[in-house]
Amino acid sequence: MTDVYGPEKRSAVMRRVKGKDTAPELQVRRLIWSLGGRYRLHAKDLPGKPDIVLPRRRLAIFVHGCFWHGHDCARGARIPKANRDYWLGKVSRNRERDVASRAALATRGWRVETVWECELKDKPALETRVRNWLSAMP
Repeated sequence: MTDVYGPEKRSAVMRRVKGKDTAPELQVRRLIWSLGGRYRLHAKDLPGKPDIVLPRRRLAIFVHGCFWHGHDCARGARIPKANRDYWLGKVSRNRERDVASRAALATRGWRVETVWECELKDKPALETRVRNWLSAMP
């Protein structure tokens, strides 16, 4: 199956895909802030550059899009029909990088949490989870 867009339009669409300050990330940040958590963003000095870092709690949080990181939900399991091999490889590399980042952070003594995009639909459950993070001290 060929792409529905030409190369220039496809390039423009892909350029708009953000890596920082995504809507799911902003939603998690607002929740953490409202519950009294104070954080740093995109810590370049830590493996994997976690999206949100709570230094005093030694907590690194990644906010992952289900499609881009191959979550086991319906959206994450979807594989585009066009350029299938490329997407399988890309998501696989993202998952490998995520595992390596988590392991490197754990060896440095950091707790690591991942919030998946699909988990944002259940706000009460997410709020409970964030409260547990904030109440647990390393």
